[in-house]
Amino acid sequence: MDLTDTSEDKAFRAEVRTWLEDNLVGDFAALKGRGGSGKDLEAHDERLDWDRHLARHGWTCIGWPTEYGGRGLSLMQQVIFHEEYARSDAPARVNHFGEELLGPTLIHFGSEAQKARFLPPIVAVDELWCQGYSEPGAGSDLANIATKARLDGEEWVIDGQKVWTSLAQFADWIFVLARTEPGSERHRGISFLLVPIEQDGIEIRGIEQLTGGAEFNEVFFTGARTAADLVVGEPGQGWGVAMGLLGFERGVSTLGQQVGFQRELAALIDLARRNGSYDDPIIRDRLARATVELEVIRLNALRTLSSEQAPQQAPQQASIAKLLWATWHRTLGELAMLVRGVDALTAGPGYDLDEWQRLFLFTRADTIYGGSDEVQRNILAERVLALPRDPR
Repeated sequence: MDLTDTSEDKAFRAEVRTWLEDNLVGDFAALKGRGGSGKDLEAHDERLDWDRHLARHGWTCIGWPTEYGGRGLSLMQQVIFHEEYARSDAPARVNHFGEELLGPTLIHFGSEAQKARFLPPIVAVDELWCQGYSEPGAGSDLANIATKARLDGEEWVIDGQKVWTSLAQFADWIFVLARTEPGSERHRGISFLLVPIEQDGIEIRGIEQLTGGAEFNEVFFTGARTAADLVVGEPGQGWGVAMGLLGFERGVSTLGQQVGFQRELAALIDLARRNGSYDDPIIRDRLARATVELEVIRLNALRTLSSEQAPQQAPQQASIAKLLWATWHRTLGELAMLVRGVDALTAGPGYDLDEWQRLFLFTRADTIYGGSDEVQRNILAERVLALPRDPR
């Protein structure tokens, strides 16, 4: 992939940069750097206003086809947007699950009625979504889900529990994997359902983390209901839809994640220079290594996304990408503690963490959530290298 900006790309980069400079002012200027890893609850309502401001000016869903409300931008233009967004220190977005995950999934798998109903509110940031995949006994082993749904007339009735559901307390809808064929096992008999959250059959309980935040939640379904036609794809065939969504999760949307990582690394290097730890050759070497590794992760993502073989290689490339970024980000948290030195060992009054302590604690989970490193390595071993399967 040619990473050199064309004249058209240069003009687009200037357009994005100018718009952000002109709009990150007033009340929005105070949002710079807000949100992100371990800080998803920070200024959430204000960041929601910012996302809606982006929507009114055509800066949401920029990679979606124009017929669905997007701008149909090229991969390189999407990369440019994410780079300039990070460079401007703009706040973390709140519409990730709708814009980057569910929307592309509906465009690919959804019915025309589902697209017409759900895509416009995602573009406008009028409805927020969360993801109902993981369960207490089915995290990395997603095929082990036990949540059930049955048809009752014109509605699905759902019973079960989901866990580690990010930002469910702010969501209007949740997309849920549920077992709809009694007696089915593993990947078979699972359906992908769209479920409204504001109903008596759904209870949300926050999970307080080491960081003191509670962006993750447990979600309990007790006779929760949704319309019979709000199943994406065919009933019982939801596994393919779910895997398609995970492909989008580890696709273009990772570009925004990586430029966020670049911002964190740049801030840590600046801290090391200011507190003198940069003069330590070991710390300086580790910062240099982190810089090189992050560029490798970025180039690998761009190569994967631009490859003609991307659809066929999506599962294995997704596993490789997850292993790379999760390990890198966890190591960055450890490096932040080394740069901070002894000051990193104590919290402020009332367990008041600074940004680097919060990063360190939050990134301990990076190699677990979204598919643990062990599971990703098994996927690569069994499906790419054709090694013998683990005994079960």
